Amino acid sequence: MCIAAIAWQLFDEMPLVLLSNRDEFLQRPTTPAHQWVDMPIYAGRDDQSGGTWLGIHQQTLSSDNVQSENVFSQNGRWAAVLNFRDGVQAALDQRSRGELVTDFLTSDLSPLAYARQVNLQAYAGFNLIVGDDKQAVIVNNRGYPPTALHSGLHIISNGQPDNAWFKSERLRSRVRQEVLPLISESLAFHNGDKDYWLPAAWEVLTDTQQAPDEQLPDTGVPPALEQALSSICIDTSELPNYGTRTQSILTLNKLANSNNKTAEPLSKLTLQSREYLIKHS
Repeated sequence: MCIAAIAWQLFDEMPLVLLSNRDEFLQRPTTPAHQWVDMPIYAGRDDQSGGTWLGIHQQTLSSDNVQSENVFSQNGRWAAVLNFRDGVQAALDQRSRGELVTDFLTSDLSPLAYARQVNLQAYAGFNLIVGDDKQAVIVNNRGYPPTALHSGLHIISNGQPDNAWFKSERLRSRVRQEVLPLISESLAFHNGDKDYWLPAAWEVLTDTQQAPDEQLPDTGVPPALEQALSSICIDTSELPNYGTRTQSILTLNKLANSNNKTAEPLSKLTLQSREYLIKHS
């Protein structure tokens, strides 16, 4: 996954809204988002390495009635990982970065405790965001220590979290202007109906505008490649075998506890993903 916008604790009823694009080689085998049978995880799956780029903890509850719909339990845990682009190639003996997500989702550690115990040198360059319904933490293995996210809009791509790349700032601007106001209106006037703002969010994730030459970052790759990678959504004939593969929107909603009105609200994670169809010829 190559870019993510995280609106963290901006809305009481929906403390997490995460928009993301995963960019990958087109031939890399991938299974779309689904309930895993071997782990309590709902996520897409990288069938080459077995991990994932974005997922939530979710477990299927057994039922005696095989005709009934599946019932799931969640514990509020979610995680995402992005590659770090600095020109350093991954070593053959390094572990899959997708394991960072699955390991957190199946652990009992708090987000901060998990981030602090990651063996940073066991992986190629990454930005990792782990969270639950109370805390979100970012860490990478390029000098950025485990840091709790403050309330606000955070944009994470393939550099340092505070890098102002063209694609990052364009995504920040479009989410702030086109998505967050609709979410606020939805919660205030439309009973939190996500269909009120989801079309705008998908549209923002499909922005293919590339950076002008003077705004290209320097990540150790040729300028032509920097330009091809500089859009929110990568869909260009300059990269015939690579581009945006999966677009996802993850939300965490706070729901009233119908069994105990004085108890803390219940948390519900919803991960919606779609496979992006490359349009360039």
